[in-house]
Amino acid sequence: MAMDSTALMDIYGRKLLEELQRNARLSLAALGRRVGLSPTATAERLKQMEEVGIVHGYTVEIDREALGLEVMAFIRMRCGGQNYRRLLEYVQTLEEVRECHHLTGSDDFLLKVTTMDMAVLEALIEALLPYGNPVTSLVLSSPVERRRYAVMGKLVTVTRKQSRKR
Repeated sequence: MAMDSTALMDIYGRKLLEELQRNARLSLAALGRRVGLSPTATAERLKQMEEVGIVHGYTVEIDREALGLEVMAFIRMRCGGQNYRRLLEYVQTLEEVRECHHLTGSDDFLLKVTTMDMAVLEALIEALLPYGNPVTSLVLSSPVERRRYAVMGKLVTVTRKQSRKR
């Protein structure tokens, strides 16, 4: 019998997610102490959260520039008909593509790419031309790179905050 994911998102589940976002390398004992569960209960809860797909994995963040990936860019792609599936298959083979998002609106895909230099970015853009129309934006800086999810409460959007002031 599969467990309902909403049952796992009680106060303990939310605390676990909050702590894991802060430090995914905590031991089960340390994690359990922080959220108020025994190490055994913590391990069981994490296993259940993995099984239902709430937690997908534990990762390490690597400084891309330390790897020599000096350039980060976003490429919006428009492609039609037969090129749509071909592009999906092709981007899976490109090491430079960090993320690929399917979009609504006038563009079909948004690619986040990293390259060693502008020459490699130019070659990548040229390689994408047979699949559609690439439009590239270079990243100058990233004031907000990766924000943790607010798992202990509901997200309050700027729109809601502004509408209350009126």
